[in-house]
Parts: sequence; structure tokens; C-alpha cells
Amino acid sequence: MSERTEGERPAGRLAWPAQGTLTSGFGPRWGRMHEGIDIAGSHGAPIIAAEDGEVVQVNEGYGGGYGKYVVIYHGGGLSTLYAHNSGNAVSVGEKVKRGQVIAYMGSTGNSTGVHLHFEVRINGVPRAPLEYL
Repeated sequence: MSERTEGERPAGRLAWPAQGTLTSGFGPRWGRMHEGIDIAGSHGAPIIAAEDGEVVQVNEGYGGGYGKYVVIYHGGGLSTLYAHNSGNAVSVGEKVKRGQVIAYMGSTGNSTGVHLHFEVRINGVPRAPLEYL
């Protein structure tokens, strides 16, 4: 689909969370809603915080299909989710800065290949991430 570099902000206020290729968008997919975007990249590549915030969830297991994941709350009802990680680099309650490494790209949970699944939520409701990146 397209190639971006982590940290870029061409359209919105959030930083692009990982280097790689956008392989799947937000919206219906295989008969169900795909609530984020997928960015394919290299196993172990860094994933960065899209904005300053506080880590509110870290999962090191299956995570309901997300595998290892991190959720960051940025204030004003905005949160971001970073999933299918090979490993997480932050803990719940930790304050993070935009561009800080929070995890590493992998293929954990219900995943068919190495990628980052990235979601943007407003008051818990999934939104199209490309409108915020």
C-alpha cells in the first residue's frame, strides 16, 4: 500500500509507529471489522509511541488474538494500541514520550506474519488510524 518511516507526521498529530509497509487498512475485512491498520516490517524492529502518554495495559500472552500488546492513554479520550509484538519494552503506569521505543515487531497471537497492528481509539471506540497519523 505505502511506505512510511517511524516518527513521520504528514497528515495528523500522531507519529507513524513503526517503519514498514502498510498492508491492511481500517474497515471490514473477511466478514468482520478490522479495527486498525497493519504495518509489515522486520522481526524485532522497534515500535514507538505515537504520542506522549501513560501505559495503561501491557499483555505478555495471547491477548484475545492480539498477542503481546501495549495500550497507551494520551489524554482527551485518545488511546493507541500496538499489537502482535515480539516483546514489550514498557510497564503499566510508565509515562512515555512520543518516539520512545515501547515494543518490538513480531507475530504473536492471531497473526499470519510479522507486523504491527495499530489502533486509535477515542473514548474506547476504534477510529481510522490514518486520519490521525
